[in-house]
Amino acid sequence: MKPSVWTVLVALVSGCVLLAGCGSGGAPTAKTDGGPGKTGESGGGKTLKIAMIAKSSTNPVFSSARSGAEAAAKDLGAKNGITIQIDWRTPPQEDGQVQAQNIAQAVNEGANAILISCSDAGKVTGAIDDAAARGVPVMTFDSDAAQSKRFAYYGVDDIETGKAVMAELAKLMNGKGKIGVLAGNQNAPNLQNRVKGVKEEAAKYPDIKIVDVFYFFPETPQDAAAKVLTVNKDFPEIDGWAFVGGWPLFTKALLTDFKPDKMKVVSVDALPECLPYIEKGVVPVLLAQPTYKWGYESVKIIVDKVQLKKDVPAMNKMDLVRVSKENLGSWARQLKEWGFTNVDPDYLKLP
Repeated sequence: MKPSVWTVLVALVSGCVLLAGCGSGGAPTAKTDGGPGKTGESGGGKTLKIAMIAKSSTNPVFSSARSGAEAAAKDLGAKNGITIQIDWRTPPQEDGQVQAQNIAQAVNEGANAILISCSDAGKVTGAIDDAAARGVPVMTFDSDAAQSKRFAYYGVDDIETGKAVMAELAKLMNGKGKIGVLAGNQNAPNLQNRVKGVKEEAAKYPDIKIVDVFYFFPETPQDAAAKVLTVNKDFPEIDGWAFVGGWPLFTKALLTDFKPDKMKVVSVDALPECLPYIEKGVVPVLLAQPTYKWGYESVKIIVDKVQLKKDVPAMNKMDLVRVSKENLGSWARQLKEWGFTNVDPDYLKLP
């Protein structure tokens, strides 16, 4: 019995629908996103998308970290035959709640891993744990969320950093005097630990008294410099400062207001904007965090973990670099090598 015209038409339409569902050539079409925690496909090759969430996009140290991450993405992508994307999701100003929201959004939009410097561990831990539960590994840098399910941390030992700042300051002050401690966001875990380190080291010097720890927020260079100048006016007995972050040194405000023979200062951070303080002797010692490595080394660890399936250490220590007039030239050349374009050319000529 011959099939009816209606039967033939139904069969033809059904066949067309099946072919359309199969895509070109009858083969399944490739997804552009491998889903949470899995590398996706892009342009015929694998793509590793890393959402990077620093504390503040206006803070130069995090711009440096971003440059390092993007350089690592380029280098390691070429080496491993994959495309590595750095998805910058850093808020303009510090906000732990916004960071938590950005983590959730990154997961929903297909991030394969997350790299974060935590403004407030209490506010981001839940979001980190949720991401990990959904198969998206999270790594911290600079400021940790130690109680979260992040798989690794990269940065300095913050308690030891605080101790190092205080030890250098004690030498400059001959073991006696009254000091202020400058910190930023009071909720930041890394700054809490640095202040703890300063206090522990200061306790070794009976003739050194900490007048107070002075916090300020938001962490902008202008707010930091204004805080220091206000404190100096209100507490004229202070003759030394321990800066656990170099915020005010990203302005020129203290270059003229601080007299090295009357005020001793030691600070963390030594980016190009900070180097005139070394040259002029206003801040004789800077303890530099190689902030470029925050990005470069962290991306390397993520690639090892997510792409190459290697076991990686949970704690990855970054060493401080002591910068003074003796090595100002070599440090300036290192910054130039890392891609900083605002290094004073005169510093590059120094020994």
